Amino acid sequence: MVQVFIQPAYGTADARRYGAESLEKTADFRAYADLLDPADLARLTALHANGRARFWGAKDKYDRRMDTVSTGDVVLFTGRKHVQATAEVGHGFRNPAFARRLWNPDPGKCLFSNVYSLRRYRPLGLPYEALWALPGFTTGDHFMGLRFLDDAKSAAVVALLSSTSA
Repeated sequence: MVQVFIQPAYGTADARRYGAESLEKTADFRAYADLLDPADLARLTALHANGRARFWGAKDKYDRRMDTVSTGDVVLFTGRKHVQATAEVGHGFRNPAFARRLWNPDPGKCLFSNVYSLRRYRPLGLPYEALWALPGFTTGDHFMGLRFLDDAKSAAVVALLSSTSA
């Protein structure tokens, strides 16, 4: 079963800035090769042969949950009362130094320690009401914070995404 998780990415000014660097455009991960474990660089290269990928991440408090993320899992990027985009996870890894160089956060700002590349990124603009209408979702939920969906909700979201791509 594909795991689906919700990741706020368009709500705050910082998130929008990070997104401009690594969601709305690809980043040349080879430029960060000095920070990457050889196995991570090899996996990224295998998944993104041109050396470029979109990236997002999660804070260290989510380390255990991020350890469950696999290639092909689906992420919904939310903000401004919409699922702004969706993508499949490429390769996930833990590397705060890579995250710091990629996103260059202001001093004292929270930083991702978990990083994951993305495949099949698709801008969506889907109102939250479309998720609220699915079984198990709550009307008025604004999807604050990283959230992993159970199997039933994941299946419902995958079906919804399939119908929106038709």
